[in-house]
Amino acid sequence: MKRAEKKELVEALHEKLSKAKSLVLTDYRGLDTSAMNRLRRQLREASVEYRVVKNTFMSRAADGTDTALLKDYFAGPSAAAISYDDPVSPAKVLVKFAEEHAALEIKAGVIDGRVVDMEGIKQLSRLPSHEALLGQLLSVFSGPARSLVTVLSGVPRSFLGVLSAIKEQKESA
Repeated sequence: MKRAEKKELVEALHEKLSKAKSLVLTDYRGLDTSAMNRLRRQLREASVEYRVVKNTFMSRAADGTDTALLKDYFAGPSAAAISYDDPVSPAKVLVKFAEEHAALEIKAGVIDGRVVDMEGIKQLSRLPSHEALLGQLLSVFSGPARSLVTVLSGVPRSFLGVLSAIKEQKESA
């Protein structure tokens, strides 16, 4: 690769890293081609980009971004799962895949400027989806309003019950 091509690659990678909401580094040694293709497909379906990048390129591209916090992990063969939308989706896919394929090793990740170790990535993968969290939040917000409506409708219902009992009492007398 010529020097100009390398510089262009580092600049393009720097731009991607500066836009990323999360990045998870993995060691892919031991995965065969078919397993690697399945992993790439699953990540692509989750809108996550998976790239194998030389550590020197990654180190240079990471300067000035949150990914620079991971420089200690740029050793050995590394692949980066980069998400631009949902910061949790790479963790979900990679942890599930690593459970099925022991050869995939998750090194570390960076999410919103914080370094997350392997245990933190596993915890992130257990979080419900974005839509499920929004549903739970909506349920929390609608709960007090539903309770208020129930209480307020109880007063007229009780009043009608009293009037009905008075009516029945007068009719029987």
